[in-house]
Amino acid sequence: MDRALNNAPQATLFQQALGAAFYNLPEAVRRLHAVRGTARFAGVAAVERGRNPLARLCARIAGLPKPMRDVPLTVEFVADSKRETWRRDFGGTRMQTRLAFRGGLLRERLGPLQFRYHLHPGFDALWWQVAGVRAFGLLPLPAGWFDGVRCREREHDGRYEFLVEASLPLIGLVVRYEGWLLPVDDAER
Repeated sequence: MDRALNNAPQATLFQQALGAAFYNLPEAVRRLHAVRGTARFAGVAAVERGRNPLARLCARIAGLPKPMRDVPLTVEFVADSKRETWRRDFGGTRMQTRLAFRGGLLRERLGPLQFRYHLHPGFDALWWQVAGVRAFGLLPLPAGWFDGVRCREREHDGRYEFLVEASLPLIGLVVRYEGWLLPVDDAER
């Protein structure tokens, strides 16, 4: 009996973060966040960047993609019960983040920043809300600076859709990217 319990699959980060609410998410969102091991998704994205010189500097430091429209996007997810790595490829421009779940918050490392998020699930979408940010893992930054950072995940026409937008006070838009993804097996059909 104990052996059977030890062999049971462990909950993914998003299953841990959301508990029972995970199973009420739209199917495409659940499928993406149920990945264990390695999986590839493919789709199309559009990226807009702010024109303010400080916005461009922030985007460069964070390793965000340059502006582009209708660009092929692939994302490789490498996941276990403790962490996930997301390797995005926006038509040859790569961006990687690492995620973990600790202290009731989803944590995402992007360049020198570590974002901490509250997740808000609904029947039609999953929203990420910034709860805190640290630079270099040590220096806490005022959470209010990041009120303009949003992420929405939903399902549309059977596909996983995302919208990520980051605006900062006095700087304005840093980046906005959106698009859709399907598991590679489905996207190739």
